[in-house]
Amino acid sequence: MIFIKKDAIGEVGKKPEERTTIELLKYALINLDKPKGPTSHQASDYVKKILHVDKAGHSGTLDPQVTGVQPVAIGKATRITQFLLTAPKEYVGVMHLHQEVEEKLLHNTIQQFIGKIQQLPPVKSAVKRQLRTREIYEFEILEMKEKEVLFRVKCQAGTYIRKYCHDLGQALGVGAHMAELRRTQAGPFTEKDNLVTLNDLQDALYFHKEEGNDKFLRYCLQPIENAVKHLSKCWIFDTTISSVTHGRDVAVPGISALDNFRKGELVAVLTLKGELVAIGEALMSAVEINTQEKGLAIKVEKVFMEAVTVNPLQ
Repeated sequence: MIFIKKDAIGEVGKKPEERTTIELLKYALINLDKPKGPTSHQASDYVKKILHVDKAGHSGTLDPQVTGVQPVAIGKATRITQFLLTAPKEYVGVMHLHQEVEEKLLHNTIQQFIGKIQQLPPVKSAVKRQLRTREIYEFEILEMKEKEVLFRVKCQAGTYIRKYCHDLGQALGVGAHMAELRRTQAGPFTEKDNLVTLNDLQDALYFHKEEGNDKFLRYCLQPIENAVKHLSKCWIFDTTISSVTHGRDVAVPGISALDNFRKGELVAVLTLKGELVAIGEALMSAVEINTQEKGLAIKVEKVFMEAVTVNPLQ
């Protein structure tokens, strides 16, 4: 549902899909299919070297042996990664049971591991080793054959699936370990969203530079706006862009349209052409904003658009 405060036509900037290839090479994301072997940091470093860009950053660590969806931001877009770190993740994996169990027992035991769970990070982890709460949104057994269990799990960011399999095995009384794991979704990015390999990226750059064909490179380089598809949106007038890009919060009169979000939610602030201006926290619900004439609506946490000056009289 979208609340419309006032219709308007945007004149500032350009639509994300109209950015040139050169602009994208300075400000974009790659939905990388991380291979088995390198760390997440090494994978993003490979992207940096292949594209010859000054910066590249990933949005959440994957173990070296884990493959799959690994969004990598390049250039000025690296600032978006902090908002992808906390987004939900989905995995498909194989759990190896140390002894065979009845499928009914497995299904019943899994029910204890859906919802909020307590998890102690493994000894080798990037966080402090203390008990913490994580939420498992979905867990589905796709196939079971003897001691091998093919599963799909959707969970809160920061959940250790290797530890999850171990703890499930303990609860079953037979022991278990994770044999294979692939990430199929990270926030708004899935395997269906222009997923590319490092080789694909290298080939795409070759065709762009040597053949003058940038079609495949543009397929690989996604506009930063794709990284906020999972967030609620707020569209602001052209005359509001200047104040927001200079660090001011979004006030009610500057809003043209908005999604139906709640107070406290993270909100992506966009121009009328759909360009990402900033991300902030809603200080009011969408209903309140739509019924108010003044007041601060969104507290800006990070500005993405370069500072611009718009003459309100133009």
